[in-house]
Amino acid sequence: MITRRTGKLLAAGLAVTALAGALAGCSAGSDGDSSADGKVYYLNFKPEQAEDWSALAAEYTKETGVQVDVQTAASGTYETTLKSEMAKSNAPTLFQVNGPVGLASWKDYASDLTDTAIYEHLNDQSVALTNDDGAPVAIPYVQETYGIIYNKKLVNDYIALPGAAITNVDEIDNFDTLKAVVEGIQANKDALGIEGAFTSAGFDSSSDWRFKTHLANIPLYYQFKADDVKGQPATITDEYLDGYQRIFDLYIDNSTTERTLLSSKTGEDANAEFALGKAVFYQNGTWAYNDIKGQAVADEDLGMLPIYIGADGEENQGLTTGSENYWVINNEASEADQQATKDFLEWVITSDTGRESLANTMGFVTPFDTFADYLPANPFIQADAAYTAAGKTAVTWNFTVMPSEEWKNGVGQALLQYAQETGDWDGVVTAFVDGWATEYDLTNG
Repeated sequence: MITRRTGKLLAAGLAVTALAGALAGCSAGSDGDSSADGKVYYLNFKPEQAEDWSALAAEYTKETGVQVDVQTAASGTYETTLKSEMAKSNAPTLFQVNGPVGLASWKDYASDLTDTAIYEHLNDQSVALTNDDGAPVAIPYVQETYGIIYNKKLVNDYIALPGAAITNVDEIDNFDTLKAVVEGIQANKDALGIEGAFTSAGFDSSSDWRFKTHLANIPLYYQFKADDVKGQPATITDEYLDGYQRIFDLYIDNSTTERTLLSSKTGEDANAEFALGKAVFYQNGTWAYNDIKGQAVADEDLGMLPIYIGADGEENQGLTTGSENYWVINNEASEADQQATKDFLEWVITSDTGRESLANTMGFVTPFDTFADYLPANPFIQADAAYTAAGKTAVTWNFTVMPSEEWKNGVGQALLQYAQETGDWDGVVTAFVDGWATEYDLTNG
C-alpha cells in the first residue's frame, strides 16, 4: 500500500537507489552461472518499503555480485513512472501490476513464469494472474488487510465514561454501533485528551486512495456479492452508495480536522495523528504498522475493525483482505537479465535474509509456502487472524477491477467537493456510476 515516507518521495519524484555491485561474484540462481552476466532493475510500487527494498537488494549484490537497481515511484505516480521507464533502453526487468486491469495494460510485456520459484512456491497457484494462453504471468507477493485501525486504550477510556454506548469493543459489529461509539468519542474528545475520533481524511495523493479506492471497495463488494459478479462488469449501480455516504460522513464529521480543510491534509498527517494518540480511529491497513510502531500507541493497544456501512449481514463481516501487488518480469529484457531477475526473486522468498526482510522488516503476509516459520509480529495481521478464527467472512479486494485511474480520480474529486461542501452527494454517485460506464467503454473499446 502507499503511505508514509512519501514526503521525501513526493518531493523527489523518484527515490532512486542504484545498488550496483561488482559483477565479479557468481549467481544465486539454481542453474549455475546462468545469470552471472545479467542484472536486475526493479521498479517498486510501495513507497513505504523503499528503504527496505534498497537494503535487501544491497545484501543480494553483496552476496552474489549481481547488480540490483531499485527505483521507487512516488505515491500515486506508479503507472506514469512505469510508462516512462519502460520506454527507456534500460527498462525495468521487474515491475508490478495491481491486478487484472493493470495486467491488461502490460500483458505484452509479461513473461511466462511457469518455471519460476515464485510460481512453484505459491500456496495456491490459482491466485496468479494468467495470460490469454493460461500461463501465469503475474505473481502476488504480499497479501494485505485493511479496515479501521483503532486505539484500544482510548476506546476503553471512552467505555469508562458515563453513558458510553458499549461495554466492550467486541460489541462493534455493525454501522449503527460504530456510529454511536464514534459520536460519543467525538463529544467527549476533551475529556479523552484527543483532537477527534477519526484522523483527518486528507485528499492529496498520499491519502485520497484510502477513500476513492479502498473505501469505495466496500459498496462494490456488497453489490458484486449480491449480483454474483465475476470479473469486471461493464456497469455498476448505486445500490450500496448510501452506505458509502454514511461511513464517509462518519469519518469527516467526527475528525481531527474540519471537513472544509481536508484538501490540505496528507497521509502523513493522518498517520501522525493516530500514532501520537490524537485520534482513536484511522482507516488504513497492515502496512501502516511500520510507521505507527514505537510511538505513543503501544503494540498491545493496536486493533483493527471491519469497515461497516450498514449493509445486511455485516455483523458477519471480517476485514478486507487481498493483494494489488503482483510481480511481472519484463519479457523484453535480455535472457540474462530475465534469468537474473528470476534468481533474485527466488532468493527473496527462500533465503533467510529475504524472508526475514519480507516478513519482519516489511511486515508482509506472503502467499508462498516458504514462509511457514516467518510470520510477522504485526498486531493488525493478528487481528485479521482473529476474525478469521471467529468465522467472519473476509471482504475481498474488488478495486483491482476498477476500470481506470481516471475513474478513481473522478470519484476522489467528487468526494472532496462533497466534503468541502462545494458539491453534493449526487456528484459522487454520478462519478461512481456514470464514470464507471464511461471509463469501461474507453478502456475496453
